[in-house]
Amino acid sequence: MIFDRDVGIPLPDGTRLSAAVWMPDDAVENPVPAILEYLPYRKTDGTLERDHGMHPHFARNGYVSIRVDRRGCGDSEGLFDDEYSEQELQDGEDIIAWIAAQPWCSGAVGMQGISWGGFNGMQIAARRPEPLKAVISIGTTVDRYHDDIHYKGGIQLCENVGWAATYLSWFSMPPDPELRPDWRQIWLDRLKATPFAAELWTRNADRKAYWKHGSICEDYTAIQAPVLVMGGLHDGYRNAMAAMAEHAAGPVKAILGPWSHKYPNITTIGPGLDYLDLALRWWDRWLKSKETGVEDMPDYIAYVMDSRAPDPALTHRDGQWMGAHDWPAPDAKTIEFHLRSDMTLGDKDRLDVPLEQDLRCGEDCGEFFPFGFGPGEMPDDQTDDNARGLSFVTDDIRDDTILVGAPKLTVRLSCDRPKGQIIARLSDLRPDGTAMLISHGFLNLRHRGGFDRKVDLVPGEVFGAEIILDQCAYHLPAGHKLCLSLSSSYWPFCWPEGDAFSVHLSDGHIMLPLCAASAKEMHFAPPPPVEKRDTKALSETQESKTWHTLKDGTRVLTIIGDRGRVEDIASGVITDAWMKEVWSIHPDRPESARSEITWTRGFGRGTWRAHSKVSMTMQGRHDSFEISQRLETWDGEDAVFDQSWTASVPR
Repeated sequence: MIFDRDVGIPLPDGTRLSAAVWMPDDAVENPVPAILEYLPYRKTDGTLERDHGMHPHFARNGYVSIRVDRRGCGDSEGLFDDEYSEQELQDGEDIIAWIAAQPWCSGAVGMQGISWGGFNGMQIAARRPEPLKAVISIGTTVDRYHDDIHYKGGIQLCENVGWAATYLSWFSMPPDPELRPDWRQIWLDRLKATPFAAELWTRNADRKAYWKHGSICEDYTAIQAPVLVMGGLHDGYRNAMAAMAEHAAGPVKAILGPWSHKYPNITTIGPGLDYLDLALRWWDRWLKSKETGVEDMPDYIAYVMDSRAPDPALTHRDGQWMGAHDWPAPDAKTIEFHLRSDMTLGDKDRLDVPLEQDLRCGEDCGEFFPFGFGPGEMPDDQTDDNARGLSFVTDDIRDDTILVGAPKLTVRLSCDRPKGQIIARLSDLRPDGTAMLISHGFLNLRHRGGFDRKVDLVPGEVFGAEIILDQCAYHLPAGHKLCLSLSSSYWPFCWPEGDAFSVHLSDGHIMLPLCAASAKEMHFAPPPPVEKRDTKALSETQESKTWHTLKDGTRVLTIIGDRGRVEDIASGVITDAWMKEVWSIHPDRPESARSEITWTRGFGRGTWRAHSKVSMTMQGRHDSFEISQRLETWDGEDAVFDQSWTASVPR
């Protein structure tokens, strides 16, 4: 195998992108297909360890494996503009064309990636570059507005600003001076072009052209290449698998596992599966035309999780893989429960109940996507949060029940203010007294008629609304109960409205999807250990997540993540990162919701270190969000850049 950590890819406008390339040592004499991973997270230090456990494996098995830093990131030239921009996707097409034309490439290219790399893989496939023959997309979405880190059901997620701070920190680091002699000027040019993403994403609060760009659901038929799409039930991205299996025009296989926001072979929540073997079978079939059997897999495979007590430090879920050869399965059935005034779920009966706001609902919500950064990322026992809203409960379930699919809640209600929101959560009430979260869904009530625009409510007027909860796969044992909980806020998972409001429910029912009788049990081999790089920890890591109450009653969540200083022995690169998030709200004042986020990050070798500090705040007001951002960077002790941004964005 030959490895080069800085192969230059020239773009038509003269910009040079930096690629790490692993290839069989005889590839020039015997060209082979190529596998591309294309993302902004700094191959020199950001994804170095993960890349080491994957790309060499593909090269040893007859592929050129290529990891490219996006324009304006890592060791690539140019300026960063926005996530999934037209420039990024066009660059992706140009990268694929360049790869296919190389003497070591057979002309066939596959794309793989998780999260950002999973998103842009499908987005580029929708543009149909001729050499792109297959895709693997993990932790992904088909709808950038409704099912990404920014909004759900039209409600702004708290991770919208959290992600803006995180990605600003990532992109604040310079190129590697060993690779770019003009690294300092490249760095300064990038810093001067820093976007104010938190403002941009907050201003685009409706599902219009900005979010439709790159959203696969706008035209599923655009993707003709075979796609293997995968994701985790403990990730924030649970829905693309079912959507692709149902709507995509080309060959699709979809797998929904129990995983966190990780590749399935290195997930922090098991059981994992042997992703490297499955990926090779996918590539062999579609890039080398070998018969590997992947096309015979069920179209939709889900890991049905067994009931268990909640644990914020969860690392494993017992359960069983189930596969349906058609999705939606033609023999799949649903069960219907009606919401009733006696706070039960059952047959249709009278419903006439008010929903008052409790701003403490959400304290046990967990992270948007658990990443393995600490012990408190998973949702905790839902009992307290259930008590902070309306909870409708079934009788004891008579028979073991397996739910596979997306629950759908339909309600009729009124609101006493022009603005409001509803959050629905489905949980398993266990005999031990705990409540395990199964799924949740969100709706900004001003989006009741569609997500392209908000229409104020008429106070007191009754209207209908529908909430689609996230995909689930859950085994509910006989003797357990199901609980549907409704709340009008869910902090700090999403931002509350700026004014208090109350809702009155007058009708409602929930449709729960049952596992099809035709679905068959399946088995996957566990992942073997991945090859690890030799690193040295230079300081200890620290992770903490604590709630406390101020004297005036304000509730404060503080999250600290110190990743420590780590040296990569082979390259000599030393990295460090530290983060603090503070989320606060007064239980009587929704307009008091506030986030304060700080990131520090360092990159260097020996005694030299470049470092940055990101400070981000977002304050909810009655009718606006007040956002501020500051970026400071240093080259050793010398200040390089210091700029602040502020914005007031109408709600």
